[in-house]
Amino acid sequence: MVTDPTLPVERELAQNSAAIVHPGWAFLLAHPAHFIALGAGSGLSRLAPGTAGTLWAWAAFVTLQPVMSDTAWGALITVGTLVGWWACTVTASHMRIADSGHIVWDEIIAFWLVLWLVSPTGLLGQAVAFALFRFFDAVKFGPMAWADRRFKGFGPRGGFGILLDDFAAAGCTLLVIAAWRF
Repeated sequence: MVTDPTLPVERELAQNSAAIVHPGWAFLLAHPAHFIALGAGSGLSRLAPGTAGTLWAWAAFVTLQPVMSDTAWGALITVGTLVGWWACTVTASHMRIADSGHIVWDEIIAFWLVLWLVSPTGLLGQAVAFALFRFFDAVKFGPMAWADRRFKGFGPRGGFGILLDDFAAAGCTLLVIAAWRF
């Protein structure tokens, strides 16, 4: 049987809650990975950081949409996923929390995917996508719960897991919107 080498670290960190790092502006700016994973500061929100990150994603999408082609969006989301995997892995390790709610890059990149794939749509369509995505991300049933449980932890596997449950929420959001349009 192969054991996960990070397990003793996870156990030690779980037992020592004093070791947990609560992010602030100094933490955000201390490492490029922190800046990315904490959504350029949107993840520092004390009230619903995941929602704040998703709102940041929406604002960034609306700002970038007029100058971005489908190819550019595809490239941004692909590169953003890979860079985000690294950033989430590093930041979770530095925070000593496997999947802190302050890490919001997962919401940002997954919601960009949703908005890109439902475009063109107006403000109402984007608001419906936002509400559905936040619902699926918060409730975490079915595929979101599986991804959240299966890939919880530290290291690259944990960083992947941070992203995966939000991509599952994006997939569920897109399925509901496709069924609604159909």
